[in-house]
Amino acid sequence: MNNENTQKGLKSRAATKKLLVRFVTWINVVVYRLSGGRLINKAEGGDICLVTMTGHKSGKQKTIALMYTADGDNVLLVASLGGAPQHPVWYYNLKAQPEIEIQLGAQKRKMLAREASSAERQTLWPKVVASYGSFDAYQKLTTREIPVFVCSPRN
Repeated sequence: MNNENTQKGLKSRAATKKLLVRFVTWINVVVYRLSGGRLINKAEGGDICLVTMTGHKSGKQKTIALMYTADGDNVLLVASLGGAPQHPVWYYNLKAQPEIEIQLGAQKRKMLAREASSAERQTLWPKVVASYGSFDAYQKLTTREIPVFVCSPRN
């Protein structure tokens, strides 16, 4: 009985945490949009953009706030999920439907996302770590190679 209550408590806390993360993400997107990117545009020193994508299961448009690194005309996105053992959900969205929109400040750009090859990632990784040092720490927390997406302007 005690173990059953413990399991229920853990599931309840996990569900609460998931709802809280969704709410904070929603607030971040709303404030960023309303302020034209003047507010909530940095986290721990790293730059934040809004990425609008199509859900790979739902087919619905979803917008999330992500850290990014500018690389010329390209935008680099890192699928770190804080060093978790699995990829974030948005990774699968970009793999299934790479046509996205990225908002940097007040500017919205239509872009095409592609996952960098392992060789290309070796060149890009130092750039993303230079813009947000925690990416290196996240990589050390997981056995998976954390993917980097190269998002290029599309016409």
